[in-house]
Amino acid sequence: MKKIFVINGGQHFAHSGGKFNHTLTDLDQSYFTAENGFELQVTGINQPYDPDEEVRKFVWADVVVYHTPVWWFSMPYKLKEYIDTVFTAGHRKGIYRSDGRKTDNPAINYGTGGMLHGRKYMLTTTWNAPETAFTLPGEFFREHSVDEGVMFGFHRMNAFTGMEPLEGMHFHDLEKNATPERIQEYKDQYLAHLAGVFNNLEIEAAA
Repeated sequence: MKKIFVINGGQHFAHSGGKFNHTLTDLDQSYFTAENGFELQVTGINQPYDPDEEVRKFVWADVVVYHTPVWWFSMPYKLKEYIDTVFTAGHRKGIYRSDGRKTDNPAINYGTGGMLHGRKYMLTTTWNAPETAFTLPGEFFREHSVDEGVMFGFHRMNAFTGMEPLEGMHFHDLEKNATPERIQEYKDQYLAHLAGVFNNLEIEAAA
C-alpha cells in the first residue's frame, strides 16, 4: 500500500473560501482508497492540529500532496504558519537534522541535512491569473513558469527536507473566469493526472 499524506492549504479568508482546493482534496479521497492500493491521511490548515502528530504524518508518508492557492505570489499565511511550525517541530525528529554543513568547511553542502530521503511530494496551485500570464511574451510573469518562478522557493524548501518532486498541476483563471465548464474540465484533468502519476509509481525504501 502506498502511503499518501494530503495537505489542504485552501485557507478561509475574506472572499477566498478555498473551494477548489477542497474539491481537489475530495478527489484525492475518492482516488487514494484502499481498493486502489493506498493509505491516506489528510490535514486541513483551517482545523486545529498537533505539530508533533503532523511530523509523524510526514515521516509516515511515501508521498506528500500539497494543495495551495497562491495569494500575493506566495502561499496563504496559515499554510506558511503550518510549515514553519511543523518543520520546526520536526528538527531531529524526522524532517531535517541540520542544514547539512560541517563546521570545518561551512561554505559547502548547505541544504543536505534533510531526513525525508526516499519520500516524494506533489504540488498543486490555484490561481486567478490565466495561464497566458506565464507563457506569452510581455505578460506579467515574463515567461517564467509557476515552478521556476513564484513557487521556486517552495520546491527548494522540500528539497531541504530530502523529498523529491513528482509532476504537479497548476489551475488558472479560477476567480474571474471560473465557469462550471472550466471547473469540470480541471476535475477531469486532475483525476487523469493522478492516474498517470501514481498508477506506476515505484516507492523507494525510506532512508
